[in-house]
Amino acid sequence: MPTYAAIMDWSGWATFGFVATAVLTAVMAASQMIGWSRMDLPFMLGAIVTDEPDRARVAGLAIHALNGQIFALLYAAAFALIGRASWWAGALFGFVHGAAALTLIVPALPGVHPRMASERAGPTLTATLEPPGPFALNYGRRTPLITMIAHVAYGAILGAFLQPR
Repeated sequence: MPTYAAIMDWSGWATFGFVATAVLTAVMAASQMIGWSRMDLPFMLGAIVTDEPDRARVAGLAIHALNGQIFALLYAAAFALIGRASWWAGALFGFVHGAAALTLIVPALPGVHPRMASERAGPTLTATLEPPGPFALNYGRRTPLITMIAHVAYGAILGAFLQPR
């Protein structure tokens, strides 16, 4: 019986994790550019490490790319565990991922982000970002929909192209 590591699609993970993350990021950025959402994920993530907006975006893109690869590794592991991958299974994983992002990850940011206001504690002298609110609705009413579309696309790409052995 092959080991778990032998059935992982390592090259697919590295390649398509990057592609899926780029698509997710592009969907989120495009929605911001056309005014459907005000959530600037690279800025939000980068502002954790620096208060300079331009550097925050660069740092945030790097953090987001790393996070995308980590999540892609989790998807690849899940596909290896179930022994197959498909676009629809990936889309389903992406739906769960997006739902977790909107209900758990993004709402938790004010608790760890040094420059994000909290809905419970309110703004401080160092808070420069508004809190995301439930389902990130403070960043626009279309933000949850766009976030879900981006995550479903992310998962569908990984499911379509990862090939557990």
